[in-house]
Amino acid sequence: MPLIYVTSPIHEDVLQQLSTFGEVRLGYGANAVTYQEIQNQVDAVFLRGGHLTAEMIAASPRLRIIARHGAGYDNVDYKAAAKLGVWVTNTPGANRRSVVEHVFALLLGISRKIQLATDQTRSSIWAGDRLSLTGIELEGRTLGLIGFGDIGRHVAPVAEAFGMKVLATDPAYDSSFDKRLVDLDTLLAQADVVSLHVPLQPGTENLIGGAEIEKMKTGAILINTSRGGVIDEAAVAEALRSGKLGGAGVDVLAAENTDMITPFSCNTFPISDLPNLLVTPHVAGQTNESLLRVGMSAVEAISAVLRGEAPLHPVNKPVSKTFN
Repeated sequence: MPLIYVTSPIHEDVLQQLSTFGEVRLGYGANAVTYQEIQNQVDAVFLRGGHLTAEMIAASPRLRIIARHGAGYDNVDYKAAAKLGVWVTNTPGANRRSVVEHVFALLLGISRKIQLATDQTRSSIWAGDRLSLTGIELEGRTLGLIGFGDIGRHVAPVAEAFGMKVLATDPAYDSSFDKRLVDLDTLLAQADVVSLHVPLQPGTENLIGGAEIEKMKTGAILINTSRGGVIDEAAVAEALRSGKLGGAGVDVLAAENTDMITPFSCNTFPISDLPNLLVTPHVAGQTNESLLRVGMSAVEAISAVLRGEAPLHPVNKPVSKTFN
């Protein structure tokens, strides 16, 4: 029976489905085992949290597939996996709706000062300083989407339903594909809200830094639900302090799983010091519905490879490998 390693908590229905075609070992919970304990026997890895390096993959002679729980795959060395004959897959689109809705949860939270209003109400009398809670409406504002792939294209109609104008930029497309597409400088200059929907890869690291923020409208809002490294956190923090940015909502950070009370990564982006910053801990895609969809998509990939078939959503093309 194949051995399947699950790195982090997943939907219970997904876990039950996995157990129907393999022995499942967990990297979490009361009976957790480390990857090193099972690396010689593992046939498939269901990768949610954590990382799989080239060295870890090379130490697993039976490994056939690393199935990512989600669309991103920056936490696995997929190129090394391909050279070692191991499939790496992802689950594009499965958590799309959850991420799209979270974009607007962050945006509405900032534009209507929800966190400030909650904190103020909890610590003082009802509506003690209502003037400080004055927000803005989304109708008539311009939303600039950096990245117009699967998520970005589904954010657009929701924004338009709010009465927003949508602009987008993406090197994969030109304006003949969609008239809303413009160059980055035009988008930054015209957008009241900038939302990022790009992977973290060479060319997108610190895509939004000090120079780009200077091109934005004073008081503009920045939303990031993609990856933490695509923004220069120090530059964003300074812009939030100075008022150049009216607010920022982020679900991802350059240094995650750290102490949130003290500064992290750039040492100038502490949450407690930025009242116009709204942060959630990488949960944009985490709804009950999306966890089930994403999980089942990863299960299907593992099932296909263990049957000797090619998976539906590969992110690499492994060399041929003989498994004992």
